[in-house]
Amino acid sequence: MSDQQPRSFGWLILLTALTAFATFGVVALLVNIFERKQEARAPFTKVVDVTEISTDPEPWGLNFPQQYEDYLKTVNDDYTDFGGNHALPPSKLEESPWLKRLFAGYAFSIDYREARGHAHMLADQEVTKRVTDVQQSGACLHCHASIAATYRRIGLEEQGKPADAKSLADGFQQEAVLAGFRSVSTKKYEEIHAEIEKTPDGFDAASGDPHVGGAHPVSCVDCHDPETMSIRVTRPGFILGIDKLAKSDAEVPHLPSIQSWRDSGKKGDYDPNTMATRQEMRSFVCGQCHVEYYCANKMTLTYPWSNGLKMENLEAEWDATTFPDGGEFYDYVHKTTGTKVYKAQHPEFELWSQGIHARAGVSCSDCHMPFEKVGATKVSSHWVRSPMMNINKACQTCHKVPEAEIKARVDVIQDRTRALIDRAANAMTEMLDAIIEVQEAGATEEQLKPIRDLQRKAMWRLDYIASENSKGFHASQESARILGESIDYSRQAIAKAYRIDVKPAASEDASPEDSESPTDE
Repeated sequence: MSDQQPRSFGWLILLTALTAFATFGVVALLVNIFERKQEARAPFTKVVDVTEISTDPEPWGLNFPQQYEDYLKTVNDDYTDFGGNHALPPSKLEESPWLKRLFAGYAFSIDYREARGHAHMLADQEVTKRVTDVQQSGACLHCHASIAATYRRIGLEEQGKPADAKSLADGFQQEAVLAGFRSVSTKKYEEIHAEIEKTPDGFDAASGDPHVGGAHPVSCVDCHDPETMSIRVTRPGFILGIDKLAKSDAEVPHLPSIQSWRDSGKKGDYDPNTMATRQEMRSFVCGQCHVEYYCANKMTLTYPWSNGLKMENLEAEWDATTFPDGGEFYDYVHKTTGTKVYKAQHPEFELWSQGIHARAGVSCSDCHMPFEKVGATKVSSHWVRSPMMNINKACQTCHKVPEAEIKARVDVIQDRTRALIDRAANAMTEMLDAIIEVQEAGATEEQLKPIRDLQRKAMWRLDYIASENSKGFHASQESARILGESIDYSRQAIAKAYRIDVKPAASEDASPEDSESPTDE
């Protein structure tokens, strides 16, 4: 009996300890669940007020530290191998010398570099030779700077309304923003940059006085409503362009809200901020800048979407466009041939619209800003970067295959696109040589007219895919089609040039190289 008492007492102690441990574990679990639920109910803590003039992202970071920390990471991007460790990214002109011939007579033939993250987007532009060495249009600040507050200030001033800091902070005021945009769109770069620098970028936390801190790159306020934090579009070019698209007859199966607006009678204007779905907005906030547009100073910055989003739809609008003075539309005069040609900017939104991901309802943010769990809160990563840097969250949510296989698929698409770009570039340079040869031999403008038309088509198509940043991935078949057309038009131009019956003119010695050409971005 005496042996059993200590043994029973030992079991009692063990049972008590296990019970206490289990109780502690259950209580800890319940506390953790409670804390996570509290986190989910209050996804952020408001430390400071942010308003419509808070173009500096740092105050937003006090309220949203996770998103701000991610945003700062856009300074560095290892995938492209030239993040924050270089003064400037590598030159595309050195990597692909044919670009100098493509852009002859245009500022991009002087300086054209690889793109970097959002945090670099204004600083890189301020020091490019396209700005420092050439008279540049300020319209490109429409996307490179946090500029909506400046448009609003100028618009209110022109309307004779108060434009002090408190008035500027009082809502988005879209009509004033559009008025300011139209007013300054054709001004010089340094003029618009100066206007941005004198616009308040927030209020001093201690005194409450307006703070003027200079120009900032695209920031939180450009994509988020400071009152509700909902995502939104702030770029006037996009607001006007998407309305043109909605009012066209173009098929847009990947944008259901536009079709709904059409079906309801097309009342008023299509407003993406009130009519688009949240999933559409997760592409629109990117598409307000990653697009094709005219941004020189002969007319207001324009998105060419009145016929649709296909390459030839955009081309058709440019073909039908005239400048305010009645002259035919063009981006620059090619220096060595004298042909008026178009310059594609970076049509990621348009090319994505032709791809399988758009048709499947996948937004830009799903891949470039995928959702992730931070504590109990699900947030969209603000480290905007290539999905290849984040395959698990960006791709494998849908594609249940190994990372190596996904990476290999992307590499195949991009390698094939690069090979087609090189072929199209070779055809383009041979076309330029053929045109120069017949010009020097005395071809007339009447003889050159159909060749110039082919040159413009060939160069536009090559530039359209070469300047688009996915290297064909956003719509691989569409990219191949467009590059195939570029090669075809270049070859047609060569054939026509060699069929010209040239009769040399004795008095014509001038060369197109002697003429001036615009060099606006």
